[in-house]
Amino acid sequence: MDGSPPEQSTHLTWANVALGFSFIIFNAVVSTSFNLGVGNSLISAALRCIVQLAIVGLLLQRVFETNNPWAVAGIACTLHLSEPRPLSFISTVANKSKKRFDHMFVSVLVSMLGSTVPVSIIGTRYAMAVEPFWKPEQYIPIVGMLCGNTVSGVVVATAYVLTELYDNHDKIETYLAFGASRFEACTPIAREALRLALTPTISQMSVIGIISIPGMMTGAILGGSSVSQAAKLQMIIMFMISASTALASIVTTMVSLATVVDNDHRVRPDRVDVREHAVWRARSWLVSGVVDGVKAVGLRVAGCCKRRTEDETERLLG
Repeated sequence: MDGSPPEQSTHLTWANVALGFSFIIFNAVVSTSFNLGVGNSLISAALRCIVQLAIVGLLLQRVFETNNPWAVAGIACTLHLSEPRPLSFISTVANKSKKRFDHMFVSVLVSMLGSTVPVSIIGTRYAMAVEPFWKPEQYIPIVGMLCGNTVSGVVVATAYVLTELYDNHDKIETYLAFGASRFEACTPIAREALRLALTPTISQMSVIGIISIPGMMTGAILGGSSVSQAAKLQMIIMFMISASTALASIVTTMVSLATVVDNDHRVRPDRVDVREHAVWRARSWLVSGVVDGVKAVGLRVAGCCKRRTEDETERLLG
């Protein structure tokens, strides 16, 4: 019943975590036995998960204890700029989107902030009836979920738009040549980009509660909340995720189209950068420099050893 007091949640220790980690070990052993090649990736990802969540747990515990709105704002900004996984806002610009344009970093940041922050504040304060809205134990998990889901939609929409405008710009130029405005010519691309960006969220809302029980609802139930309250909470969160993803995807799609198709109704594929991002070019340069340095040191050591061997041989023969 809704009015029943919540039961005390189970206290978990690192031994419980180790027991859960044994599932990953089992999968790695199976991968190694069948030569599937995913064992190392599973182990490394699981170890990263342990380290990252342990750090986040310590950090959030301090924030919860201080109950300071500025600390909550700092955590929210950190979530926008760099999430625990590579699928973050920065990765959208630097890695996941293979094609980019100038000031893409700024446009994605503005779209993310302009969608997740208002939706999270309004949804937490009014839909979830949290007073004040910045309660750390309520607001930070909400912002984290919004960021993770919104950035996925932004990645899909931006990547599709830039790919279409760069690889299939002849089709857009044909529309423009027959008198279509850039808005009319780009409407099919915008529709398809938004459809692809929102398909995972729409599909998740369609099957939620019947085929799958989402993590937020499961966590609320395990934390002692009633099932009906957990279900209502999950409904609100899914609506917030959908609104944030749609808003950010629309903004990034419009900015991408307006950048590549200029005010003179011309397709500008030259504004699309298909090179590897500067971050990864710098990484490759550093790695190649280190490798070359190691090779040079190895050759020098090998030469010294060879000369010493020759000197010893001559001394023994002489």
